[in-house]
Amino acid sequence: MKTLNSTTSYITEHLYYPLEVPIHEYIVNKWSVPFLLAIFFGGCAIIMAATVMFVDRAHNHLPATEKAAIWWLVISGTIHLFFEGKFLTDSKGYFSLNHFQMGPAQDLFGQLWKEYAFSDSRYLTSDPFVLCMETVTAFTWGPLCFVVAYMVTNNHALRHPLQIIVTVGQIYGLILYYATSMFDHYYKEVTYSRPEFLYFWFYYFFMNFIWMVFPGILLVSSVRKIANAFNTLDKINGKKYTNGSAKKQL
Repeated sequence: MKTLNSTTSYITEHLYYPLEVPIHEYIVNKWSVPFLLAIFFGGCAIIMAATVMFVDRAHNHLPATEKAAIWWLVISGTIHLFFEGKFLTDSKGYFSLNHFQMGPAQDLFGQLWKEYAFSDSRYLTSDPFVLCMETVTAFTWGPLCFVVAYMVTNNHALRHPLQIIVTVGQIYGLILYYATSMFDHYYKEVTYSRPEFLYFWFYYFFMNFIWMVFPGILLVSSVRKIANAFNTLDKINGKKYTNGSAKKQL
């Protein structure tokens, strides 16, 4: 144990990478990995099922692609705002207080974050990039996901511009998340993830890459919609211009 002062202690006896990284007052999770994963994915399944049923009843007229967009936006917004937001805040205040208390946390979300941190220990060490990235994700993209989901239901004119902003933000954040970790790995020889398949390939790569796939699909869809709208407008304006020129010649 490395003690910095009389009230703050850092634990270096743990299984996170790098093995020597000090973690503030770290305590091993009291719940098992299968139980934590069952709670997380079970909760996601319940939220998804409830969203599907609500959309089918309240907005049954929507095309399947629009319904699927709502499903994704709701589950994405929920994870951003409530799960990732928990990393940033607690009953005492904002992330500047709570991120420092992840090591000893034994509540459900705290243990889930400590389990995920086996794939990226930066979540337990108050890493500046992770804190800033999660702040933007939780309190900007999270609420905006719900706003866009609502706009889908009434075909709001601002749906696609706002959807582009949200999806670009999510993809940009994910690219930086991967890039900063890989930069430290290859140039500084600092590895934040354990090498096991569960931690690196499933937690770190796959569970994050989902936010590349679905936002990417929505981004392409919105770009096409806006491009088609401008093409249609140009054709209408072109016809008006042509008709106006013809009348002048007559």
